[in-house]
Amino acid sequence: MTRDRGGEKYWYFRTREGLGTNAQEFYIGPDDEPTRKLIQAYKDGRENAQANAARIARLAAMLRSGGVTLTDAVSTRIIRAFASSGVFRLGGVLVGTHAFVSIGNSLGVKWPSSLHTQDVDFGAMAARRIGIGVIQSPQLMAHIPKAIEALEMGFIPSIRIHAASKPTSYVVPGKEWRIDLVTAPQGSDRETPIEIPRLGAYAQPLEFMDYLLEKTMDAAIVGNTGVLVQVPEPARFAIHKLLVASNRDKRSTLKAAKDRQQAFLVMTFLGQDRPGDIALAAEEALQRGPSWRRRIQQQADLMPGRIRELDELIG
Repeated sequence: MTRDRGGEKYWYFRTREGLGTNAQEFYIGPDDEPTRKLIQAYKDGRENAQANAARIARLAAMLRSGGVTLTDAVSTRIIRAFASSGVFRLGGVLVGTHAFVSIGNSLGVKWPSSLHTQDVDFGAMAARRIGIGVIQSPQLMAHIPKAIEALEMGFIPSIRIHAASKPTSYVVPGKEWRIDLVTAPQGSDRETPIEIPRLGAYAQPLEFMDYLLEKTMDAAIVGNTGVLVQVPEPARFAIHKLLVASNRDKRSTLKAAKDRQQAFLVMTFLGQDRPGDIALAAEEALQRGPSWRRRIQQQADLMPGRIRELDELIG
């Protein structure tokens, strides 16, 4: 759109996309050749984006027809909002149950449905919980709170008493939907939320998260459309699950068992075709010290079966 000021014409860009219901205007420039070229480049790029969206929708339909594990529509919408805001391009990593499902699709495996649809932890509740691991990098320039607000789903910050005004989770009152932002700890403090300035948000430090976020890969969420995301490398995801299981208290024995089962399934598949992945991920974890070795060995002994590559390393 153009506006006249002092007899001269100036171009503005008006949009609601990604910003909720309130329209926003951005100044582009005077009505001259460089500005017109910029506007034309935008129009060409938008046409290409629309064509890409159509191709993604077709691919998603083909994958649904082929029987891949699907992500529910609401979770897909939330994850897509993060992708559109640049979170995954700039270092964000999908973690938790949604990552497990995406990893299975990437490997060409259909995990048992009990691990992501029926159980209280990994099913109805877990399907409504979105976990995003964020790396503390100065290159990150997305803004998570704005992306969440733009969803217009009723998400509000969930404030813990000791965290003051530093929310790391967002919830919908009266519903089970939840978005958690987590990151690697700094020092020994595991309670104080860590600011991620370029994201305009805070993330909760969690034990072992640095190991999980160090190695990632491209993957896709397939629901009513497809979304390109980043997830942890499969072998590292599995080893991390053992570490997490070792850190759960007695009240979370069921969660620990599910952690071990996910780790076992991922490593069982990798052991058939990519045993080196397990060895490399385990070696890097074992180098973190005797405590890590003890935790991994303890949880490996409790898994539903043995993983030869892991047994060879931990003795």
